[in-house]
Amino acid sequence: MRGGGRLGVGWMAALFRVNNYVLYTRPFELNIVGVRAPETKPNSFDDEIHVLYRDDKNKWVYHVFKATTDPGTYWLRNPMYEQGTAILAEGQYVNAYQIGLHRQKYEALVQRGMLTIIRDYDRDAVLDFNNGNTFTGSGFGINIHRANAAGQTKTVDRNSAGCQVFANASDFEFFMQLCRHHRSLYGNQFTYTLVDLRALLRAGRRTVLAGVAGVSALLSGAALALMNDIKT
Repeated sequence: MRGGGRLGVGWMAALFRVNNYVLYTRPFELNIVGVRAPETKPNSFDDEIHVLYRDDKNKWVYHVFKATTDPGTYWLRNPMYEQGTAILAEGQYVNAYQIGLHRQKYEALVQRGMLTIIRDYDRDAVLDFNNGNTFTGSGFGINIHRANAAGQTKTVDRNSAGCQVFANASDFEFFMQLCRHHRSLYGNQFTYTLVDLRALLRAGRRTVLAGVAGVSALLSGAALALMNDIKT
């Protein structure tokens, strides 16, 4: 899917402000945001990658793409490492990516900086964000790439061992065109932000229970709206 969702730039800007994240505003400087669905279904492309930027007329452009931010069930059952399969933790990773070759095969965004991961070590087919240790480093190979080389991929399977993966090959190529234009203007470095809607909803509920009005409470309602968008 291309073109902004109904939440749009205002919601994302508010979220960034609450979390003290960097929001890039120069023309064609990309904000790349993974949105992890509140219902984490293993092996499904139930998440989204949002890309927003200002154009040469200073107007915001917003794209949404179907993706997964979680590993597939194959790698959950058969982790590459004894400590378990990697799940990228929510947060903003400034200048952590660059254009390079994914598995030496095709251009994608590849890890160049520090990321934090959770190791799911129990070797079942269930995504577990609490059953494991966290690690921070620059060599995990958590890339942003596509699934199959053509068409729409239905299930994640071996396409993600923790990477952020586009379901549709054409969407990914369009995304890479945006990235190449960004690189031509600002160099080969990209920031990736991962938003976990479950954590956002929990934070909003705590804010409401505490009787505190403001952006956090509003974001909780926006998260519910986005959840409905993802389901449909």
